Amino acid sequence: MGKRLLILTAGMGAGHDAVAAELARRMAAQGVEASVLDVLDLVPLRLGKGLRHMYEGMVRSAPWLYEGIYRAFFVSRRPPPASPLTALIARRLDARLRELPPDAVVSTFHVAAQAAGRLRETGRLEVPSLVLVTDFAVHRMWLHPGNDRYLCPDEGSAQAVAERTGRPATRCAPVVRPAFRRRRAASGLLRDEVGARPDDRIVLISAGAWGVGRVVETAQHLAASGRYVPVVLCGRNERLRERVYGPALGWRDDLPELMAGAYALIDNAAGLTCREAFACGLPVISYRPIPGHGRDGAAAMARAGLSRYARTPGELVGELDRLKDDAERRTRARTAAGLLRAAPAERVIQTALG
Repeated sequence: MGKRLLILTAGMGAGHDAVAAELARRMAAQGVEASVLDVLDLVPLRLGKGLRHMYEGMVRSAPWLYEGIYRAFFVSRRPPPASPLTALIARRLDARLRELPPDAVVSTFHVAAQAAGRLRETGRLEVPSLVLVTDFAVHRMWLHPGNDRYLCPDEGSAQAVAERTGRPATRCAPVVRPAFRRRRAASGLLRDEVGARPDDRIVLISAGAWGVGRVVETAQHLAASGRYVPVVLCGRNERLRERVYGPALGWRDDLPELMAGAYALIDNAAGLTCREAFACGLPVISYRPIPGHGRDGAAAMARAGLSRYARTPGELVGELDRLKDDAERRTRARTAAGLLRAAPAERVIQTALG
């Protein structure tokens, strides 16, 4: 009988789900029966869906509120109180685990890591529990000493996690679709789609799956410079797409081809889109990141030399101007490529499966 792996995620945006899906594909290719479970679906009375809408609403309309919650519970020095939500998810996850016991569990979202760690610590989960951290800034809600191992985005975060949990933590390569890692010549798809001229420098502006952040103003600043053609990636937010004065795209599955034709990516979340850009060799600039983990993630990526963090319109244009130097672009690409040389997550997980 083959090994079974349960991957825990949460549909907060699209990044966690995309990582879980790609990990499941890789494990299946190795003969592992991999299944994906959204832990918010374990919350009764459709309250999980309500939590998604609440979080999206805060990030979109009341970022100051999410920032306050993040500072109070995610990164405060004072330990957070026990979460009734985590306890409820853990109880229902326990029941699911007994229906079809896996040989290992991997969490790609922090609430899932808390629930699995709780079960592992109390002995109700008898198989290895691993955490695949998808944030560059690892806040404490990712951390539970009950989990067996942590897979982190870089060496710095791995060291910090090991010190705080007392558990093994290693860095692993970004879990992105293979298409992002294929070397390809500059694609004309993006240029044709937005009607750009051959010598235009096209800059992608990512607003995530939910289309959040002050990206309309960002596009206006770039267009006003006269040096760059901004193209806003609006995700599934059609209202945002209607508000953008200039090229704007909705949800796309051909992002590797679009990135191949871009000059740079401006990002505001420090999430999966940044890792995809790193895999493509596309330079990343963080600008006006969303509050909480987005802001901390942007700062962490900049400290690691993976991206630049612009804080004013002038700095943003200046960082884009620096990328005209081929040597600067090569240096940035080499630093990002270092992420990809780490051990693949599936190799570490396969070892845990035994």
